[in-house]
Amino acid sequence: MESTENLNSNNITSKNSISDRNQDIIVSMVMPVYNEERYIDDCIQSLMKQDYPQESIEWIFVDGCSKDRTKEIIEKFKKKYPYLIKVYENPNKTVPFAMNIGIKASVGKYIIRLDAHSEYASDYISKCVYYLETTDADNVGGVAETKSRGYIGNAIALMLSSKFGVGNSQFRTNGKSGYVDTVPFGAFRREVFDNYGLYDERLTRNQDNEMNYRIRKNGGKIYMAEDIHLAYYCRDSIKGIVDMAVKNGKWNVITSKLCPGAMGVRHFIPFVFLLSIFIMPLLTIMVPFIGCLFAIEIGLYFLLNIAFSIKAAPQVKFTPLLFILFPIFHLSYGFGSLLGLTKEV
Repeated sequence: MESTENLNSNNITSKNSISDRNQDIIVSMVMPVYNEERYIDDCIQSLMKQDYPQESIEWIFVDGCSKDRTKEIIEKFKKKYPYLIKVYENPNKTVPFAMNIGIKASVGKYIIRLDAHSEYASDYISKCVYYLETTDADNVGGVAETKSRGYIGNAIALMLSSKFGVGNSQFRTNGKSGYVDTVPFGAFRREVFDNYGLYDERLTRNQDNEMNYRIRKNGGKIYMAEDIHLAYYCRDSIKGIVDMAVKNGKWNVITSKLCPGAMGVRHFIPFVFLLSIFIMPLLTIMVPFIGCLFAIEIGLYFLLNIAFSIKAAPQVKFTPLLFILFPIFHLSYGFGSLLGLTKEV
């Protein structure tokens, strides 16, 4: 049996090894996860291919009490890379709680927030670090290529990559490098969270928008680099995209109530469009001229829908589905915002 003296010696050696390892860490990668068994393996495989030295990274996974094999899959990798991977529990389940747990546990100079629904280019981390070190930005990010699976899923991905679908969301529509309002996920300097605070735990959604707004409000900058690439896997069913649109629209309004200024005008265009469909026909009874304006609006939307359905479709088979998906997405989004107005905060 090993003596107590030897056990204590081994514990000290282990603690010293961890301490030495922590001193070498430059990048802390924080990833909230919840029921991600469909995506987490491929996601981690893409992280394994990063060209940034592993000895300078720590991977922090924060699990929101997953009910599938998510933790099991992560633990499989942790057994192979025990000093690389750390796993924490998030009983509150939502992303801002997960991020704050991960940030508090991290030791890196830079903190990169990643998403399990994504796969990352092999130079993703190194490019993030490069732009943090060569620009005056507090947060940098890249361009997200939206992907999915199956015919419907691929059509949804095309819609979410179209300016007609998501507006002027540059990171979704292949924008050019420069300073922007927000980026997907984000790579931060550690002092951002010391200076401006952690993620707002009241926000189930839009916590990234609010964090970036807070940075800009306090004089910080957000930079998007067109050569930082990731692939994001979106919903692959009409039910799934409707559910996402309703929740996003709802939380846009809730976020605006809780954090005025955090959301841009473009986030509420679907809501205005939905209201016009109901209000303008009623106003036509009193002011007939409004009927002409309403007809012009619907006609213009119809023409834009046809034009962008054709433009966004790489193959003809996607055009009819896109023509249906655009209004479904816009009206669902607007309906979500309507629900958000009724939500007390």
